[in-house]
Amino acid sequence: MVQKVSVMVVDDSALMRKMISDMINMEDDMEVIAIARNGEDLLEKLKKQVPDVITLDIEMPKMNGIEALKKVMELKIPTKVIMISSLAQDGAEETMECLENGAIDFVPKPSGSISLNINVVREILVSKIRGIRFVRNTSSISNTKDVDIKEGKTREIHRVSQVLKIRERDSRPKVIRNKEIGNKKISAIVMGASTGGPKALFNVITNLPEKLGVPILVVQHMPEGFTKAFAERLNKFSKVKVVEAREGMSIEKDVVYIAPGGKHMEISRSKTITLNLESPMWGVRPAVDKLFISGAKVFGENLLGIILTGMGRDGADGIIEVKKAGGATISEDESTCIIYGMPKAAYDTNMIDEVIPLYDISKRIANIVLGDVKN
Repeated sequence: MVQKVSVMVVDDSALMRKMISDMINMEDDMEVIAIARNGEDLLEKLKKQVPDVITLDIEMPKMNGIEALKKVMELKIPTKVIMISSLAQDGAEETMECLENGAIDFVPKPSGSISLNINVVREILVSKIRGIRFVRNTSSISNTKDVDIKEGKTREIHRVSQVLKIRERDSRPKVIRNKEIGNKKISAIVMGASTGGPKALFNVITNLPEKLGVPILVVQHMPEGFTKAFAERLNKFSKVKVVEAREGMSIEKDVVYIAPGGKHMEISRSKTITLNLESPMWGVRPAVDKLFISGAKVFGENLLGIILTGMGRDGADGIIEVKKAGGATISEDESTCIIYGMPKAAYDTNMIDEVIPLYDISKRIANIVLGDVKN
């Protein structure tokens, strides 16, 4: 018999604590073992018992969710945190900060200015808790400093133990499956990620050079209401321009386009962005496969497809189409994935050219696109 996933529910609202607890306790493979009213109460409860998962509300009195998350990360205990977030703009921005500070994932709060169907919220919540079984232990990853590339000054971007260190090393692929892709002409890049993706994409995109000379289109599995804040946060710390994609946008060099939550993003023959509300693929919308398949049709052998951390197999079919069109493909190495699901599914297609750890991907992109130069 599989051991149940133990959960601690943290929320200042008694109603919300009961609602979330009931959602979890309805499942046979998980159970709520404790509740806490705020961040201070959470830290006291953790002295007595450590759950597999903490669901943590962001807006609480005494010690809010962001402060509590940082304290939990400092403890380096074997627990994973899922944020419960408001769909309001402020809530979305705070959620992005939490993902950078060690939270594994987030769930939209089943109340607020935009009300979600309670059954939809329950389905999302239990799915993410269930997926915790596949999350790697990242507590040993050390703090790092990065460069404020817009001002040219060194500054600390991440202050938490969950951030992967950008190492000074030759950016060569760890594994080469097919012919090396270093001499291939690349006109566009497509990327896909899911669980752990916001942190991974932050790592890759903020370390790209200002003049890469190609557009980058990204699908990160994220619900409506959060991708705008994600794009804005990336743009704040990146040399390249980062925007949330809109219908009809022309695809331009040195711009990163983030697919909006709740809509599939595809590339038209005229090299503009098209968004649609077609049925979800693999239970998600936007889907990585949609972007990759459309990109392969437009850019053919000049497309580079990259799959980062995430649960499931979204992107694997897209990788096949990129390779069939003559394009180049990369997957993140298992050693740096929060969840080695999507990269493994892509690798198992036998269509991945290179397998690269996260801390080398931005440098490798520059090597491939610009030639063997320093990033």
